[in-house]
Amino acid sequence: MKTNKTVYEAAIEHGFSRRDFLKMCTALAATLGLEFTQSNKVVKAMEMNSRVPVVWLQFQDCTGCSESFIRSSQPKTENVLLQMISLEYSEVLSAASGYQVEASMEQVLKDYKGEYVLAVEGSIPSDSAFLTVGGKSQIDTLQQMAADAKAIIAYGSCSSWGGIPAAYPNPTGAKPVTSFVKNTPVIRVPGCPPIAEVMTGVIAHIITFGKLPELDQHGRPTAFYRHRIHDKCNRRAYFDAGLFVENFDDEGAKQGYCLYKVGCKGPTTYNACAEMRWNGGVSYPIQSGNPCIGCSEKDFWDNGPLYTRRAKIPGTQTTISPDTIGLAAVGLTTASIAVHATGTVIQKKRDDKQRGEE
Repeated sequence: MKTNKTVYEAAIEHGFSRRDFLKMCTALAATLGLEFTQSNKVVKAMEMNSRVPVVWLQFQDCTGCSESFIRSSQPKTENVLLQMISLEYSEVLSAASGYQVEASMEQVLKDYKGEYVLAVEGSIPSDSAFLTVGGKSQIDTLQQMAADAKAIIAYGSCSSWGGIPAAYPNPTGAKPVTSFVKNTPVIRVPGCPPIAEVMTGVIAHIITFGKLPELDQHGRPTAFYRHRIHDKCNRRAYFDAGLFVENFDDEGAKQGYCLYKVGCKGPTTYNACAEMRWNGGVSYPIQSGNPCIGCSEKDFWDNGPLYTRRAKIPGTQTTISPDTIGLAAVGLTTASIAVHATGTVIQKKRDDKQRGEE
C-alpha cells in the first residue's frame, strides 16, 4: 500500500508555521462542535493521522456541490485539499484529463484499497445510455469504486435522494447512491448544494476520530442535521408573535416578518443553515428574505409549489392557521398587559394609603 503523509507533515511542507497549524485545528474543532478545551484532540489527530485519499465522482449533477465545497472558510478549502485530504480523482479539480486522470482513479484501487473515501455528486441514471464516462457505464464505475471504499459521502440532494434529476417524470430513471450500493457505509449530506463547512466538516470528522460521524435515521450527520431550520430561525420571534409576510412587497417583508405564509419550509426542513449560514457565516436564504424551499429534504422538488404555504407547524399533523396563532398571541399579550396594569394601580393605591397613615 502506498504511504501517505500526515496532515501535519503536509501542512509544514506547504509553508504552514506551527502557529498556523494550531489555528487551523482550533477552527476545525469549532466546526465539529467541540469545546475550545477539546482542541488538543484535533491537534493530536492531525499530527498522527495520515491524509485521507479521496475519489470524487460526478454523475447527473450541476457541479453546484463542488462549487460549494471550494468556498469553505472554516476550514479553508486550500487547507482541506492540500493538507487534510489527498484528492486522487476529481473531474472538476484535477489538472490532468482523459486517459491520464482515468488511470489515476484505477491506481487508487491498488494503492489505497479499503482506505479511501468515495465522494459522490449527482444522481445515477438507471439506464447507462444517459451517462457513460471513459467507455464505462456510471453504474459500473460507482460499484467498482464503492466496493473497496472506506465510506461513501453522498454530497448534495441528488446523490442523497435523487434530487432534481429524479423529479417527475424522471426521464432518466435517476436514483440515489443507496439504490446501487449496499455493503459500504453511506453518509448523506443533502442540500442543493450543501453548506461548504458541512461538506468539509464531515471529512474532518473522519480524519480526526478515525470513524464515521454519528448519523440520524436517514443517514445524515446529526451534528449538522439535528435541528429544523424553524427552531433556530432569526425570524422565529415573529412567527411566535403571529407577524407574517403576506406577499413579497408588503410592509411585513420590509420589517423582516416570518415567511411561513409565503411558502417557507423551515418547519419541516433539517439543516444547519440558520446556525452555520453561508458564505463564511454571512447569511442564509431566510435571513436574505427568501423562504426556505426545503432543498435538503427528500423529493423537495416535487413537494408542491415553492412559494405556497404547505409546511406544517412542528408538533401537529395538520396545517394550522397562522392567523389564529397570531390572534391568540396578540390576545395573550393584551391580557398580560391588562393584568400588569391592574396590579400596578392596586399597588400604587396601597403605597399611597400607607404614606397617608404615616
